[in-house]
Amino acid sequence: MRPMTFFGTPLPGVEPEPLNGKLIVIEGTDGVGRSTQIAILRQWLEARGHAVLDTGMTRSELAGQGIKEAKQGHTLGRLTMQLYYAADFADRLENEMLPALRAGFVVLTDRYIFSAIARAVVRGVDPQWIRRIYDIAIVPDVVIYLRINRAEELVMRLLAAGRKFDYWESGMDLHLGEDFYDSFIAYQTRLLHEFDRMSDEYGFRVVDASRSIRRVAADLRRIVAHVIGEGRGLARRETLIT
Repeated sequence: MRPMTFFGTPLPGVEPEPLNGKLIVIEGTDGVGRSTQIAILRQWLEARGHAVLDTGMTRSELAGQGIKEAKQGHTLGRLTMQLYYAADFADRLENEMLPALRAGFVVLTDRYIFSAIARAVVRGVDPQWIRRIYDIAIVPDVVIYLRINRAEELVMRLLAAGRKFDYWESGMDLHLGEDFYDSFIAYQTRLLHEFDRMSDEYGFRVVDASRSIRRVAADLRRIVAHVIGEGRGLARRETLIT
């Protein structure tokens, strides 16, 4: 059990209290493998008897569908986008994450406030303004940053998965290139730089995501095992994964 701490001022009506659960954040840029690793991690945790809540950006009942519909077009303004994301986060924090943490769940979240901040900053939004918006956020037990060195690696993953370039993931609203490919490389490179900068600021646990899924998953298990108090037992049981 740990005290509930916030980055700044909590939501109205939310008082700091001890939390029985753990808040584990998986961060990283688009296509780096977050959803795959969260699915593996959830299965592992549940097999060990832990109740798990799996959440992520744009999944709130309040704003999730609205964000998806707004992003079908190409006219969503940068500030409107950030306020949409903030409303989505606040709703999930109050109605999903906090109740689960009070009940002793392990909360796995695919992105947290850091992706929202990075996306805003690379779009020219004032860094202090966007951070103040997310002062309501609880400080996680751990932030695991799945990191790659170059945006070109993400392109190969997208192609291997049969995915097309997405307008927003490619930063086409920023006019960084003449086509989706050039814009994707330029936009994702900026995001990578911002994540790297925030890694020092917020103390991310950095995991090299350019390796195999199995090796990345093994690193995540070791980190999470320590967070939930099972680190020594896991170290004895796990064999080296090459």
